[in-house]
Amino acid sequence: MQRVYVGLGSNLGDREQTLRAAVAALAAHPAVEVVAVSSLIDTEPVGYISQPRFLNGVAALDTDLSAREVLELLLEVERTFGRRRDGVPHQGPRTLDLDLLLYGEDEIDEPGLRVPHPRLHERGFVLGPLAEVAPGLEVAGRGRVEALLARLH
Repeated sequence: MQRVYVGLGSNLGDREQTLRAAVAALAAHPAVEVVAVSSLIDTEPVGYISQPRFLNGVAALDTDLSAREVLELLLEVERTFGRRRDGVPHQGPRTLDLDLLLYGEDEIDEPGLRVPHPRLHERGFVLGPLAEVAPGLEVAGRGRVEALLARLH
């Protein structure tokens, strides 16, 4: 079993309902156990800023799926909730955004799959919820979540 952390985000429609339903969809997978879900926080968009505010959080999962299988599951759940990637600006509005943040202590750099998430250490809207569900967590090659969060303030 691996402990996996997934970033949750939504800025279209009923954001909270979408995020809660997405977590339920993950929990419904036979190889996934949802261990914890952080508080959801209202945040400003990053990058492409001409869009509605986001609701963000983090879910901790235990699974025996491979990192690639987890990524495929996340993409499938996004599609189920209407996530479209064509014709939408990078970092643009989205009904659901599920990011594979951490897969155990593994460091993975493959086409389409980088773990830890390459911008994890730059994003307070991920680090805050991550610190809530996993205090003291060490991010491979970056340091403790609380220290990464403190550097942003």
